[in-house]
Amino acid sequence: MSTIEVKVPDIGDFADVPVIEVLVKPGDAVKAEDSLVTLESDKATMDVPSPSDGVVKELRVKVGDKVSQGTSIVVLEGNGAAGDARPSTPAPAPARTPAAAPPAQANATAQAERSPRGEKGLADAPAEGPTSTPPSGSTVEVKVPDIGDFADVPVIEIFVKPGDIVSVDDPLMTLESDKATMDVPSPIAGAIEGVRVSVGDRVSEGTVIVSIAPSGGAMPSPQPSPASGRGSSGSQPSAASGSGSSGSQPSVASGSGHSETQASPQASAASGRGSSEPQPSAASARGSSEAQRSPQPSPASGRGSSEAQPSREPGSATGRASAEPSPRPLAGEGPGVRDEQAFRIAHASPSVRKFARELGVDLSKLSGSGPNGRILHEDVQRYVKQALTAAPPAAAAPAAGAGSGGLNLLPWPKVDFAKFGPVESKPLSRIKKISGANLARNWVMIPHVTQHEHADITELEALRVQLNKEHEKAGVKFTMLAFLIKASVAALRRFPDFNASLDGDNLVYKQYYNIGFAADTPNGLVVPVVKGADQKGLVAIAKEMAELSAKARDGKLGPADMQGGCFSISSLGGIGGTAFTPIVNAPEVAILGVSKSAMQPVWDGKAFAPRLMLPMSLSYDHRVIDGASAARFTTYLAQILADFRRVIL
Repeated sequence: MSTIEVKVPDIGDFADVPVIEVLVKPGDAVKAEDSLVTLESDKATMDVPSPSDGVVKELRVKVGDKVSQGTSIVVLEGNGAAGDARPSTPAPAPARTPAAAPPAQANATAQAERSPRGEKGLADAPAEGPTSTPPSGSTVEVKVPDIGDFADVPVIEIFVKPGDIVSVDDPLMTLESDKATMDVPSPIAGAIEGVRVSVGDRVSEGTVIVSIAPSGGAMPSPQPSPASGRGSSGSQPSAASGSGSSGSQPSVASGSGHSETQASPQASAASGRGSSEPQPSAASARGSSEAQRSPQPSPASGRGSSEAQPSREPGSATGRASAEPSPRPLAGEGPGVRDEQAFRIAHASPSVRKFARELGVDLSKLSGSGPNGRILHEDVQRYVKQALTAAPPAAAAPAAGAGSGGLNLLPWPKVDFAKFGPVESKPLSRIKKISGANLARNWVMIPHVTQHEHADITELEALRVQLNKEHEKAGVKFTMLAFLIKASVAALRRFPDFNASLDGDNLVYKQYYNIGFAADTPNGLVVPVVKGADQKGLVAIAKEMAELSAKARDGKLGPADMQGGCFSISSLGGIGGTAFTPIVNAPEVAILGVSKSAMQPVWDGKAFAPRLMLPMSLSYDHRVIDGASAARFTTYLAQILADFRRVIL
């Protein structure tokens, strides 16, 4: 029995991604593409699947550990060479006389020899014939790998041009997805022959982005996956397992004239399981090619959407469209009731999403009991039990308000705006789609109250101007927001209820002080977080804010840059206004809004004096904070801003 060390695959530029769920234990038998662990990335999750059949020998991680690309997570005892344990020399191909092959099989064999392993709809078995590398002069088309349910993802950066030499896993280009970015790596070494896209183009899974002329022996070593071994028999393995061209008639999918590859270099273990089906129709071949998943998640599988999941059942490679019936909705969930957009952004792992789809459960109707409101298997099971045991009238009640989040609101008005004049329709940016759903949830679920206050910042503004002059050569720029972050830490220490989060019936008090600040970008609002603000001085905070703001404008913020916040600040001081109601950023319980400061006459006991006053608006969760506490918080914050020496007390 060979030992296979399973490592975290390419997850782009992200590091220290937390493990939120371990789905196996030592001694468990797993099949190729069974999920091993779940990682959390960019408010979504991704499962790391098993690259082959085997038995779990050792777990190298536990829940809460943080991992990066290449981190060893599981050791398997298996019978195949896969993943990172793949031997350097390819397994010998089964010998067979080419002349003995029927014309259709010979055609499929030639196609398999020109295709790198793991291509959707093409061979996952060893190439037959004298060589397993592509013929001289062949071109490999690199496509966008599995990026979940996302489509029309913009290309924001291209790293190569025709003539460049690339190695395996060198980044080719960068795509933007859900407030973060992901690199598409090269699956082989070779020379760039052509770049098919430009910066600003929108691509989806399967879009051809680059063509590469492979260097000698640069192709990934074609080796039989455990699945392909099961799908073939004797000395006649399937030559095109994914397309199912094992019969005497050539498959429509095997007729392409050039080799194509997905950017993920690992072979699809699922492709072999579909190889034993003779003479599939063109539709089922296409469904098979679209349904396969790489044994290791692609860079987008965790960041872009948590629905990008490997199939677990043997035979699933024939495609959901042709092999799986649509799940029957639960009672009370009529056809077309599920909100697909809300389903996609629900906080759940891929395995939980698959479980919910199989049972016909709409995840948008569930409240998660896991960390940060993540939906667990138990939550889905509990929902199903409640639906099955509920009386018929109670079961029908959710359907009446299903279109409005169960609030029984009137449906959104449908208006043909073009009837009244010229119109132009523009799609929402991805950031606005995601943040919009979160804001709507927070506004509906959190009972908001806003407390307003004015702070005298006359002396503080003078100090800010002086510090900017002193640090001008060092390139450090102090904004009022840096002072507000430091002052907020002092207020949170004085009033710990504001540095807490609701967790069911418990209130979790945090012993750290991470302050988020709203950053306005061309694509929408994001909230980067200054970590450990209590341990940093004004200079360090100002520098970190400048770096995070630049990353936000360039669309380079990673999930780690926007997680772990305790308290948020939204400043409109550079624009205008006198007051507003910021929306609490769950699971936080309060947010501070700041408007534009203005000179106002203030009575000092003897006369009116001109003072620079800063309007502040504190929104808070009334389930945790009462009005008196909010008034004390804003009053104390105003005192600190009026005399910043109080910060050291």
